[in-house]
Amino acid sequence: MNENLFSSFTTPTMMGLPIVILITMFPGIMFPSPNRLINNRLISIQQWLVQLTSKQMLSIHNQKGQTWALMLMSLILFIGSTNLLGLLPHSFTPTTQLSLNLGMAIPLWAGTVITGFRHKTKASLAHFLPQGTPLPLIPMLIIIETISLFIQPMALAVRLTANITAGHLLIHLIGGATLALMNISTVTAMITFSILVLLTILEFAVALIQAYVFTLLVSLYLHDNT
Repeated sequence: MNENLFSSFTTPTMMGLPIVILITMFPGIMFPSPNRLINNRLISIQQWLVQLTSKQMLSIHNQKGQTWALMLMSLILFIGSTNLLGLLPHSFTPTTQLSLNLGMAIPLWAGTVITGFRHKTKASLAHFLPQGTPLPLIPMLIIIETISLFIQPMALAVRLTANITAGHLLIHLIGGATLALMNISTVTAMITFSILVLLTILEFAVALIQAYVFTLLVSLYLHDNT
């Protein structure tokens, strides 16, 4: 147990150079482009899942919002596959880095806000001041709504980072406890190992759910501005 608890979140390097860019590009290999007339079962399942997700997520959007379909599907596939790859032993999860998540959240949020101000200027400005607001509360409400608007990308990034990091820390702690208990009590170690297996299954679900939640919130921000 001499290993640092947060060592798995350190950006890996090769010959002194960070290889996080190569790691973030690796999930693209998992989704090959079909080049056959009849696809195999794996690609057919991938296409069915993408069509199902896109149909559910884009059903609330108008024609202008549906132009973001490729961006939203690429986002959910990237985050989901990256989260799942991070559950492999001795691997690195880029989505545990707040800088990467902010790098995804801020441009997407800014794009939705700029789209709203460009195409729905009056409606976007109306969000800062609800109808029927008493005159003395107008300055305070404008400040509160402005802060809530600018905190949206931070909330997106922190939510994803915190959920993925917490799950990895729990797996690390329970895995270490299981190894330590094997020499003390076999029964207790088996119980702890069962908890570890259940937690790992839960983390697979969390990895996919967090990818869906992140993309869904971006989709809702887009819906409010188109």
